[in-house]
Amino acid sequence: MAAADSDAVKSRHARDATHGPDPYARRTAADRPGIAQPVPVRPVPRQPWGRILIGSVVVLAVLLGGWEGYWRAFGVVPGIRNSDGLWARERRRIDAGEGAATVVIGDSRLLFDLQLPVWEQLSGRRPIQLSLEATSPLFLLEDLANDEHFTGRLLVGLAPMNILRSGGRRTDVLGYLRHESPSQRIGQWLSMRFIEPYLAFDDPDFALQTVLARQAWPVRPNTPQFAPVRKLSVSEADRNSHLWSKVEDDAAYRDAARSVWAQHHWAIDALPPAAQRPEAWPGLIDERVTAAARAVAKLRARGVRVVFVRPPSSGPYLEAEDRELPRTRSFEPLLRATGAPGIHFQDYPQLQGLETPEWSHLSAADAARFTAALYDILERTHWEPGAPPQ
Repeated sequence: MAAADSDAVKSRHARDATHGPDPYARRTAADRPGIAQPVPVRPVPRQPWGRILIGSVVVLAVLLGGWEGYWRAFGVVPGIRNSDGLWARERRRIDAGEGAATVVIGDSRLLFDLQLPVWEQLSGRRPIQLSLEATSPLFLLEDLANDEHFTGRLLVGLAPMNILRSGGRRTDVLGYLRHESPSQRIGQWLSMRFIEPYLAFDDPDFALQTVLARQAWPVRPNTPQFAPVRKLSVSEADRNSHLWSKVEDDAAYRDAARSVWAQHHWAIDALPPAAQRPEAWPGLIDERVTAAARAVAKLRARGVRVVFVRPPSSGPYLEAEDRELPRTRSFEPLLRATGAPGIHFQDYPQLQGLETPEWSHLSAADAARFTAALYDILERTHWEPGAPPQ
């Protein structure tokens, strides 16, 4: 064994003398005969690492460029991702000195339909947009009621089905707000400035794993399949959002969005477990409006004016809402329990006749008109200085 070790060392020394020491060889106990059990040396062959690096960068750029070009051709434009981090940035504004602002909470309808630039033109100040898609705003109503920093005005948008939910798909935003780490904040800042404004494909709907999951893979017979909700909106840095133009202009994409609503809206599986029996709805609604009444009472005690809004919908979506949860079972009990005023789109001519391409959200142009009309109603009826107290 010792002779073999000695021969290996001599062979290496001879190679080093001829070609110079191998910079990639792992120096081990084999270089110190008799000290320890030798470890085999596996030298890394010399490679043109500079050219390899350049080639890898070129391949990566070509692949990213191709993916970006594909989605640009599909009609995608860059936008700020509506992430939990973005929501947390806006929510922190209340506790950082903007507690007297107008705050908007709701589901995706008030998120897409209320246009912050239009509101700013009319009032001189931009609201804080905290609405969350596929989520009831009632948990945010309670959160704001418990925040002494908030003393402004509150607009609460609510689609009928969401009164059956205590939360929804994005209720974890409050946990994210409280536990967001410094690295997450930095990552959000970097992404908003160097990635999201420039790359159209940087959207969860265009991630490769999402695209693959959308394919028509074989499924077992009689297995219910629910198509996922596709990209519907474009957002800005302060969460001002509007319906994506493709939903308006591309008939096939619009029909796909409608088919998702037809599958999901009143499907039992789309509701939380506690709401999967219609006979349980009256009790759930009573529970939700009672909690909302407590929250509104706290807000009113601080001088906060609260107004509930039922935004527009149309077509089969509106028919299903009116059939399953008419205003007499959802919107009106909420107003009675809270004592807060409400604006139902069917009560105001200026809020009707607006275009809802996929039945649930307004087109970008009509969202601007809706915002102006809603602001006028609020200022004349509910928020003017001489308006009756709530």
